[in-house]
Amino acid sequence: MDQYNETSNDFILLGLFPGFGHPHLLILIIILIYTMAFTGNALLILLIWLDMRLHTPMYFLLSQLSLIDLSYITSTVPKTVANYFTGRKNISYFACAAQLFFFLTLGLAECILLTLMAYDRYVAICNPLRYTILMSPKVCLQMTTVVWVGAALAALVHTIYPMHFPICGSRKINHYFCEMPAILRLSCVDTSTYETVKFVSTIVFLLIPFVLILSSYTLIFLTVLRMNSRKGRNKALATCSSHLTVVSLYFGQAIFIYMTPSSSHTPEQDQIGAVLGTIVIPMLNPLIYSLRNREVVGALRKKMERCCRYVHTVFP
Repeated sequence: MDQYNETSNDFILLGLFPGFGHPHLLILIIILIYTMAFTGNALLILLIWLDMRLHTPMYFLLSQLSLIDLSYITSTVPKTVANYFTGRKNISYFACAAQLFFFLTLGLAECILLTLMAYDRYVAICNPLRYTILMSPKVCLQMTTVVWVGAALAALVHTIYPMHFPICGSRKINHYFCEMPAILRLSCVDTSTYETVKFVSTIVFLLIPFVLILSSYTLIFLTVLRMNSRKGRNKALATCSSHLTVVSLYFGQAIFIYMTPSSSHTPEQDQIGAVLGTIVIPMLNPLIYSLRNREVVGALRKKMERCCRYVHTVFP
């Protein structure tokens, strides 16, 4: 029996690259990446929480980034995998709206958080004497509150608006989750006004943060070049290069998708950008920040040694 009829309010998710010739291989790769991303981000959050030496503003913000990535990939991949194995491709109107809301909230929160992480490194390197004041625990808590509340409010607007556009034809979404450009393509009315609103929002949440991040790191690099200590210079460059790698990947794909009209790129291009932003980057973030960070690697090694000693004590 067909799971869908034209009177239903459900949407149909066509899945991840529906024209790909080897869907079994694709879904196995996605499951592997999800497992790595979930494990890596969960481990990084746990490590920062357990190790007192990592209770600093930089690692507090990093734990928030891991939380966002953990939620980001979990908001899309489990549903995609479940749809593939069950053969059910429908998603209700409210579930689609909820998925879009959480996806946008997490995406916007990551944009603002990456900016705050750049600000944290700017203060630490360019203004170290005031670091404990400008990045106190109270200030960090206030900043993360602004991140989550601001992102949620903006996401609410960009969920309600596109979800109320009338859909006159097929309700099939050529995507593996409910993403804004894919939903806009289903509308049978002029969306140019909303495209303008989306463009302005993109400037506020993507372009301005990106410019601020680049400005922060320009000042950081100028300061680092004047350092007399080679060890301090190398440590600063290692920390900042990790952050810049994440920023380049994330903002690159987001600007491509959201700063251009939905009609200017194909559904396949949207999916490639979404896979990079919601699946690949959440997997890479814990690897980039842990493998290139001696403090994280050292903390992980000590926790593993402690666990090994405990195991040997219990099971001699």
